Amino acid sequence: MAKVTAVANQKGGVAKTTSVQTLGAALAEMGLRVLLVDLDPQACLTWSHGIDPDLLEQSLHDVMINRAAIADVVLTVGGVHLVPASIDLAGAEVHLLSRTGREYQLRNALKPVADAYDHILIDCPPSLGILTINGLTAADDVLVPLQCETLSRRGVGQLLETIEDVKAYTNPGLQVRGVIATMFDRRTKLAQQIVDSVPEMYGLEVLLPPVPKSVKVAEAPSGGTSILDHATSSPPARAYRELALLLTVEPVTQPVVEPVAAP
Repeated sequence: MAKVTAVANQKGGVAKTTSVQTLGAALAEMGLRVLLVDLDPQACLTWSHGIDPDLLEQSLHDVMINRAAIADVVLTVGGVHLVPASIDLAGAEVHLLSRTGREYQLRNALKPVADAYDHILIDCPPSLGILTINGLTAADDVLVPLQCETLSRRGVGQLLETIEDVKAYTNPGLQVRGVIATMFDRRTKLAQQIVDSVPEMYGLEVLLPPVPKSVKVAEAPSGGTSILDHATSSPPARAYRELALLLTVEPVTQPVVEPVAAP
């Protein structure tokens, strides 16, 4: 049975899609069977794999409205499998609002294929709507990409409130695996201050190493590939490989730390 990880942050531009793509590629390098799910109507994960969402005959939208099964829409891209998205997925969100059990649509759709994979990574949209709730309901744990700046940190509290609601109503076993510090600039004191403040402020573990800021990461999607292929020995590539290895290890239970209100 696959381990299912949702990658979520309602703030855009925090390298969420980059993290899903690169962690998936790194897990595949280890020989694991990996499925990526693009749950964002903007379809950035799909585009980053060199697929034009506008040319798709079927996508996750068809799965979410019961028009197709996951197995019908899966694409092979490099060493991973991908459930692509398109702008039509925004319509699926509206469709789900009137359905009973709408929070469970993705979880139920993944069940028939779960045994075919070792790890499933879900790229949640930058919102706290029904699609993100579907991703969290389907997941075993959550990774939170955090750009090392003040506004990005402030949004974590809202995400944690949504996670607590999901745990209360649809997925009591959901755990927060930790925070990934993205676009980390060692030259600034602020970046390190943000990383250091997360455990105290939110009671969350920051998974190490942080992912360094680099133009190479931004260049990779234009070629339909990840930083692992685009700049295989770069510091961001090395960081993501270490983080992917960390995901294969069960986390050590940490003492419960009560989060404090964000300033």
